[in-house]
Amino acid sequence: MNPILSFLLRSFVAVPLTVVTWLVCFFPLGQAFWPSTGIAITGGILTHLILSIVMNRSFLKKHQISRKEYRYIRKNLMEAKQKINRLNKNLFTIRDISSVKQRIDLLRITKKIHKMTTKEPKRFYQAEQFYFSHLDSIVELTEKYSFLSSQPKKNMEMGQSLIETRHTLNELTKVLEEDLYKVISDDIDHLNFEIDVAKHTLNKEKDAKFPEENRWLK
Repeated sequence: MNPILSFLLRSFVAVPLTVVTWLVCFFPLGQAFWPSTGIAITGGILTHLILSIVMNRSFLKKHQISRKEYRYIRKNLMEAKQKINRLNKNLFTIRDISSVKQRIDLLRITKKIHKMTTKEPKRFYQAEQFYFSHLDSIVELTEKYSFLSSQPKKNMEMGQSLIETRHTLNELTKVLEEDLYKVISDDIDHLNFEIDVAKHTLNKEKDAKFPEENRWLK
């Protein structure tokens, strides 16, 4: 659930209601200015709170998770966001031109997984290896790689370490691709099922339209 969008939606309802409440209290009901203002503000705050509760319950029900699960997932997503920011900083301080594509792919996949699990929290359970293992490994490796590549003078040992790090990052990119596949695996299965159903429907319609032709073909 996007907190900014959620806040804007609540405000879109609460602010006009606050204004209408003040006008009703001040003019038709004849309340003084400050009592009218107090009632209107209280009504706006209550509207905000009630809408927040309703929207949160609706969100949890839609994604079939409990409040406790969502708190746990959200905590881990926030920690992961900080790690991804570190990763982003590390990758763009590396001056090695030969690894540009690799770095872009790494960042693209990590952001894609995080974005999908933020939008649909239940997918978090399909990406636990990414959040609890692979992301940490990538952040640590890129930090070391950034540090070594920034040194003005490099000896043979440092050069070999950089080559091995690039190779390891390349392997981790493949691992991240597998993580992404796990996150979207249910969607792929659902799509394949829909394709099979569509094919079956088309074949039935074709048999109904051209029964004689299909009989001879068989």
